[in-house]
This record gives sequence, C-alpha cells and structure tokens, in this order.
Amino acid sequence: MTFRPGARLAGRPLHFIFLLDASGSMAVDGKIDALNQAIRDALPHLRDLASQNPFVEILVRAVAFSDGARWHIGDPSPVHDVSWPPVVAGGYTDLGAALVKVAEVLTVPPMEARAFPPVLVVVSDGRPTDDFEAGLERLMAEPWGRRAVRLAIAIGSDADLDVLSRFIGDPDIPPFTANDPEQLAYLVRFVSTAASQLASSPAGAESSRVVPTPDVPVAADGSLLVW
Repeated sequence: MTFRPGARLAGRPLHFIFLLDASGSMAVDGKIDALNQAIRDALPHLRDLASQNPFVEILVRAVAFSDGARWHIGDPSPVHDVSWPPVVAGGYTDLGAALVKVAEVLTVPPMEARAFPPVLVVVSDGRPTDDFEAGLERLMAEPWGRRAVRLAIAIGSDADLDVLSRFIGDPDIPPFTANDPEQLAYLVRFVSTAASQLASSPAGAESSRVVPTPDVPVAADGSLLVW
C-alpha cells in the first residue's frame, strides 16, 4: 500500500450504533439526563481509541426508541466529528422497531463488505411495548446483525433482563446494570471502548467473544440519586 505524504490513512470502518430507550419512564429521576451525559463522557474515550489505531475508522450512529423508533444520529459520523444532541424522553418502549431500523442499515450496501463487525449497544430501563421478537428476528436475518458485537445496559431494577440477554445472544455475557448516574456513566464508557476494541481485533470476527467484567463503582455518596 502506497501513501502520499500528508495523506490521511483510509481506516477500515467500524460502525458503532447506540439503541437508546427514550420512553416516558426515562424522564423520571433524571435518567435521560444521566444517559445523555454518559454518552457525552464516553465519546472522548472512543476518540482516543480511534486516534490510537489509524487503521480503524469509528463511525457513530444512534437510534432512539419510544413511540416507534427514529434515527437520533442517522448518518455514519466519524467519532471525532460527533457532537451529542440530547435525547428527549416520552412515550412507549418500542425496542422491536429500533431493531428493525438498525437491521435496515446493516445490509451490503450500505454496509461495506470490508467493515469490522458492527457494535450495537442497547440501553433501557423497561420492557418492550411492541413486537420485540419480530425485531430481533429481522436483525438476526442480516449477516452483519448476527456478527455484531451486541451488548446491553439495564438502567435500574425495572429493565427486562431476559429481553436484553436475548438481544446479546451469548449466555456468557449478561446485561450490565446501572443503579445510579455514576454507574451509568462508567458502564457506557466501559461498554463503548471494550466493544469497539473487541470488534476491531482479529478475534472480533469470530463467534466466540470475551467481554471482561467491569469493576462497577459503588456510590459512597448518599446524596447520589439511586434508580
């Protein structure tokens, strides 16, 4: 491969997609504000990861699901260019619709055949109010959906861990649970960087994945909000 002096390396694309619960329950107890801040805090770590590996181009997108699903960031955006707009909460929890919307962009094209396995991260505090089964089936019908690094974060004790586990599809990788804003910020940062490292490694294309167990901080400050 020949490079011109000063030319930017053409990194192999790694598509990172957040699937974010924007239902009405996320408006309670500051959860949606904590989620927005957690993603803003995680982006610099993803930028550092991208800077350390010029052969990987991390492209960020996000889907918000409530009454149906909508693209919050619709175009695959280089992580260095992403400025996070806040997600606003209200409505139901149509996770199935979000999975369908993601499946639609995991076809080839628009996905590049040379891409790394995509990273899909679901964050939710509840249980689906639409046809989750149909959405998951649609996602898994796409080869990139099956090969994706799929992880999930449950917010609080009301999240449906069974649904999140089925989305992950690996009995050795459970959903992570955040019980306060500090834990949510830590887990979003951890999952974002760990999943991206895994997807862009030689083992990322294999069916067997190993995600380390994070040392989730325990809030010592009694004034911190607990969900």
